[in-house]
Amino acid sequence: MRHASELPIGLLILAALVLAPPVLAKSGDRNQPMDISADRTDAMLGDDSVSTLEGNVRIRQGTLEVDADRAEVHRAAGDINRIVLTGSPARLRQVSDAGEPMDARANRVVYLLANESMMLTGNVVITQPRGNLRGETVKYDINTGRIDGGGDGARVSMRILPKSAAAD
Repeated sequence: MRHASELPIGLLILAALVLAPPVLAKSGDRNQPMDISADRTDAMLGDDSVSTLEGNVRIRQGTLEVDADRAEVHRAAGDINRIVLTGSPARLRQVSDAGEPMDARANRVVYLLANESMMLTGNVVITQPRGNLRGETVKYDINTGRIDGGGDGARVSMRILPKSAAAD
């Protein structure tokens, strides 16, 4: 098995992005082929480096779809420790094992691998069949599924639909 520092940049980005919890991510997506495209890349294969994809960044694997203006992959001691997606907005879409779509949009998405969390900032909108969440700052704990929004002086709004309405 190859070490993370030996993998192509696209594989590194996708490996980090598909580590979403089984509740939100379709588990079979990790075993699907991955397609990555961007207008430009500036990549380093060193152990302590930042690799960048810019311009119409598209990552596809199974039901996972990521679109961003820019993607940065930060590595320390050979391991990915942070991924930063930026866009107007950056967008992540995926279908769960239960067949429910999730659509998250934000101007900036920072994924920290060490504590398996995502920080979404700037015009955040997360939409699922049972409702949506909007705010300026939303922290998402991948392990627990806990969402922590607000605390930045801006309000958070949620719409929760009754179970019967979500099925329609």
